[in-house]
Amino acid sequence: MSKLRVGIIFGGSSLEHEVSVLSAINIINFIDKDCFEVIVIMIDKSSKWYVSDLSCFLQDNKKYSVNTFCSYIKKHGCNNIFLSLQDCPYRFMYMDNLLSFLKIDLIFPIVHGSIGEDGTLQGLLQISKIPFIGSHVLGSVISMNKDISKCLLRNAGLKVTSYEILTYKDYCINGVNFEYFVSSLGLPLFIKPVNQGSSLGVSKVFNKSDFYRALKLAFEFSYKILVESAIIGREIECAVLGNEELQISLCGEIIHNDVYYTYRSKYVDTQGVQLIIPAKISNIITSKIRCISLKAFKVLNCLGMARVDIFLTQSNQIIINEVNTLPGFTSDSMYPKLWQASGLNCTALITKLIELAMNLHRDDVKFR
Repeated sequence: MSKLRVGIIFGGSSLEHEVSVLSAINIINFIDKDCFEVIVIMIDKSSKWYVSDLSCFLQDNKKYSVNTFCSYIKKHGCNNIFLSLQDCPYRFMYMDNLLSFLKIDLIFPIVHGSIGEDGTLQGLLQISKIPFIGSHVLGSVISMNKDISKCLLRNAGLKVTSYEILTYKDYCINGVNFEYFVSSLGLPLFIKPVNQGSSLGVSKVFNKSDFYRALKLAFEFSYKILVESAIIGREIECAVLGNEELQISLCGEIIHNDVYYTYRSKYVDTQGVQLIIPAKISNIITSKIRCISLKAFKVLNCLGMARVDIFLTQSNQIIINEVNTLPGFTSDSMYPKLWQASGLNCTALITKLIELAMNLHRDDVKFR
């Protein structure tokens, strides 16, 4: 029986390029190679696509850094390919030989940030009718947009942080009154781009000068930003897996040394971060958090997988921070660690995600 050929798309032009590469390397290391043949599809920082198999990579048996791995793909891969939108089993075609095809049965998109998480790549894959892991366009779009997702979650009766939206046009034309936001939301505040992940462009604000610096930074990432109340509480995360019949992991807690869980804490200086799984909270609160996480997953039309980030206050209020439809898959990432602690190792998790994607694709074909 031939192996299912899985294409792992990673990289991209966003500032989360390096995180995406680390996620891809970890997936390559743990995917069951007895069942699946892996094709790597790298999008470099200039948005050029490269395709390569793993024959040389597996023979080398080295631990690659981000730069070394990307250089390897550029050296051994080819970049004269394009994605066919025809409904056929051979999805990629070579520009210099249109009679030559590359068959890929399923895509694991692990391009973090814009393009990869905001529904753009998912739309391309849906148009080309390739099965792929994770949420489709709708779930990706609304989960990536913090304004839309918070509105939907709040309308469903779930608690979210208090916030106000500020556009770049308002900022330029009308100016911004620091005192207004303090009277409305209190101090400290968080300033966030509306559509970025991994804490990029995020600042915690304690005073007026912080506030205006934070606005300037956030508007470098997005035309629309959130001004949000800072929640004093514990940071709890849950991992969700499934399409209709959902599984949920143990709860985990993140304890860090920074004023908030920064990009640096997540991916650069991880020594200052403790991941406690299971979180040291009561069974009753654990059950409530897991139920809320499942509801949030459904409200936002998520599919396949998501990580739900929660604040737990001193009075045991459960407040949703965000839902991430394409969580990190690095060796330090919370999503695979939560499932590992829940009895599903990384290899089994990847296999389950592939099965879910293939099943969902079969159902989609039925109702097309």
